[in-house]
Amino acid sequence: MTRKKFSAPPSSEITPECVYLNRRNFIRAGLVAGTVAATGLTYRFFNPPPVGDTPTADIANVEPKLADNSLGTPNSFEDITNYNNFYEFSTDKRAVAKRAQRLETRPWTVEVGGLVQKPKTFDIEEILRFPQEERIYRFRCVEAWSMVIPWVGFPLKSLLDQVEPLGSAKYVAFQTHYDPKVMQSSFSAGIDFPYLEGLRLDEAYHPLTILATGLYGKQMPNQNGAPVRLIVPWKYGFKSVKSIVKIMLTDSEPPTAWNLAAPDEYGFYSNVNPEVDHPRWSQATERRIGELSMRETLMFNGYGEQVTNLYEGMDLKKYF
Repeated sequence: MTRKKFSAPPSSEITPECVYLNRRNFIRAGLVAGTVAATGLTYRFFNPPPVGDTPTADIANVEPKLADNSLGTPNSFEDITNYNNFYEFSTDKRAVAKRAQRLETRPWTVEVGGLVQKPKTFDIEEILRFPQEERIYRFRCVEAWSMVIPWVGFPLKSLLDQVEPLGSAKYVAFQTHYDPKVMQSSFSAGIDFPYLEGLRLDEAYHPLTILATGLYGKQMPNQNGAPVRLIVPWKYGFKSVKSIVKIMLTDSEPPTAWNLAAPDEYGFYSNVNPEVDHPRWSQATERRIGELSMRETLMFNGYGEQVTNLYEGMDLKKYF
């Protein structure tokens, strides 16, 4: 299979972790005073108190250097770790952080197989040895809210290359961890578990697609998908599956959790598209967490320059 070549993501969206950690040393808790005065009431309305021993002074106030101001300032650590979609634990975004602390992330393995030359099961420690970098991405959820998040991770391509996909492989299927002892039932969540997702192979190989192992320079919090999750920034957030345990390459389009639950509402592609509304709400605008006003939704979540060529000739209203 011939793969299209893609341009690398802009350097403004990538901050080496060592640079981020050095900058951290110069940013202290005193910087938060003015911000809290202006946004404290809004934050407390939309978010619960932080769960457990979360960093504040040296994490929540870091402002990663951005040459491209179109991304905006990243959301705080507290925003990102206390307002979560993780249906295995709760359908209440403010309840996930507390309940997800039950998740055991060691030991952990990720099986990678299917249509590959060299199927392999990766231990999480091996995954953490992949060269990690920080990538600041817009993150847009189908419920019309968004964040800017500094993920830590590496291109999915790096892992797939190790198993050598066959020429017949066209799709990548993902399965997440499900433990009924600590997670809620499918009946309570309204979708089947384990959670399934999928990408076309060219989407999986795109340089913007990463496996994330952390955020804000820290290991991934449980509520955000520990210990390893997918990030596909031009798609709605439910495509970026959490707590991955299996990755399979296939020759046919794999089933996905939300498409199985409501095929008229959630398509396989799930690209951010302001012109294709959810049947129950508009996708034309969104609310950035921590803000009161609405923003216009950007086509492909603002990554059109990098990914539009993936969908040339496709009817994006039909293949939503």
